[in-house]
Amino acid sequence: MSQRDSFLREFRGDAIGSVSTQSSSDEIFQNEVLRPILKLQNDLFIASFHNFISKYKRDFYSLSVEKKLATIENAIQKDIKFRNALKGMIIALFTVEEYSQYIKNSSSLNKRMMNMLIERLKNQVQLFEKSLVE
Repeated sequence: MSQRDSFLREFRGDAIGSVSTQSSSDEIFQNEVLRPILKLQNDLFIASFHNFISKYKRDFYSLSVEKKLATIENAIQKDIKFRNALKGMIIALFTVEEYSQYIKNSSSLNKRMMNMLIERLKNQVQLFEKSLVE
């Protein structure tokens, strides 16, 4: 294992969620790799979405909570550039071995990553209030 890989694993921390013998390889990857990265990068995701709002969704702060939640989901699902930037923030913290595993099933893992990130941002929608930005 390279020095970078050792550093990344230690930096990210332990797996989050349970892994059993019945867990699929995607589920194991999600709990051992994706969840710790999403937790670690949370502040960056929040800052990134604030930037997205300021550039592309200036009316976001006047929306109802339901519309804010829909906007979060649409931004990540439909804005390819934004989604790719978010994916890059996650993939950059993969080890070489994890990246090799990721590319074997990237479509399914991308879906998991984005769904987890959507839920993470939706659960923190209160952080996207205008008074917190000013």
